[in-house]
Amino acid sequence: QGLERTEHEGFGGGNTAWEEEKLSKYQHSETRLLEVLEGVCAPSDFTCHQLLERSEEHVEQWWFHEQQQHPDFFQWLCVDRLMLCCPPGTYGPDCRSCAGGPRQPCSGNGRCDGDGTRRGTGLCVCSPGYGGPFCAECGDGYYEVSRNKSHLMCAECYQACGRCTGPEDSSCLRCKRGWVLHEHRCIDIDECGTEMAHCRANQYCVNTEGSYECRDCSTACIGCMGAGPARCKKCNKGYWRDGAKCLDVDECANAEEPVCTGVQEVCENTEGSYRCVCAQGHIRRDGQCIEDKPPDAPEKGFFDDVTDDEVVVLQQMFFGVMICALATLAAKGDMVFTAIFIGAVAAMAGYWLSDRSDRVLDGFMKGR
Repeated sequence: QGLERTEHEGFGGGNTAWEEEKLSKYQHSETRLLEVLEGVCAPSDFTCHQLLERSEEHVEQWWFHEQQQHPDFFQWLCVDRLMLCCPPGTYGPDCRSCAGGPRQPCSGNGRCDGDGTRRGTGLCVCSPGYGGPFCAECGDGYYEVSRNKSHLMCAECYQACGRCTGPEDSSCLRCKRGWVLHEHRCIDIDECGTEMAHCRANQYCVNTEGSYECRDCSTACIGCMGAGPARCKKCNKGYWRDGAKCLDVDECANAEEPVCTGVQEVCENTEGSYRCVCAQGHIRRDGQCIEDKPPDAPEKGFFDDVTDDEVVVLQQMFFGVMICALATLAAKGDMVFTAIFIGAVAAMAGYWLSDRSDRVLDGFMKGR
C-alpha cells in the first residue's frame, strides 16, 4: 500500500533536479523507502515491528538492487528469502500444490489445510453441503442443483433424507439414522416401541423426530410407563395406590400412635415421607425443642441508666456537699451552718431522686 501511495510523488520541494542528481531518482531513493516503511506497521502491532527490524537488510537489498528483477516483494521476501509463507494454493515446507490444484484448491468449495503457509496437510476441509477428497461432490443430506466445468451448487435435502434427488420428502434415496425408507419417503422409527431404546431403571422413553429421549419417572413411582403418578408400575415407599394412581401417604394423620415423640415436637407431612418439627413458638436447640424467647437480660443496678445530664447533677451535688461541709467545719459546729448544710444536701438529693423514686426503692430492695 505504501508503494501505491507514493507511486506518483516526488521529493518534497527544493531543487528536484539537484536532489535527483545527488540522491538518485525519487522512485528508487532512500527517501521514498523511509516514507513507505513509516506506514507498514500499525503503532501497536509489535510483531510486525519486530519482523521488520529483523528483515531490515533484506528490505534494503530488494529496494536498491532486486525490485526491477523481482517486482513481487511478497514472493521475494516472505516466500524465497525468509521462507515463512507459500504462494496461494500451496502448502508445507516445499510449497506443494493443495488438493484440487493451486488455481482452485478444493474446487472452490472448501479450504486447503495450510494454504499459503509452510504448515498443514494440503487436504481439503469442505464447506457445509460439499464432500469428497476435492469437495467436488454434494455431501450427505444435500443434492446437486447445477454443475459446470468450474462450479458445483448443492442444496439441502428434506430433513429426514441422507441422500436425495431433490428437496421434496418423496425424493429420498437414503434416510438418516432414526428413519426408515418407504416408497422414497423416510418414516420416523418409534424407538420406544422397539428394543432400540435404552433408558435407565427409573426412566421412561419418549419418541422424537429421528430419535428418542429418556425422562425421569415421578417420585411416586418405582418404574413407570410414562409421565405422572398415574403411570407407575409400582408405588414408591411413602405412597399408596388408589386405582391407577400412586398417592402420598399422610404419615402424620394415619399413624395410630404419635410419630414424633420428642417434647414439643409435631409431625409435618412431606411428599413420600414426613418430618418432625418444633411446635409453634419453639425452636430446636441441641436436639431439643425449647421455647423461643429472648434470653433474660441481666438486672440493672441503681446507676445503670444514669444519663450524662444526671452525671453533671451528681457532680454539682458532690461539690455542693463538700462546700457545705467545709462551711460547717469553719463555723465550728454552729447550728446555723449545720442547718444550711443539711438543707443543701436534702435539696440536691430530692432534685436528683424526684423522678427516680421507684428505681431507688427497687435498687434498695435488691441490694444494689
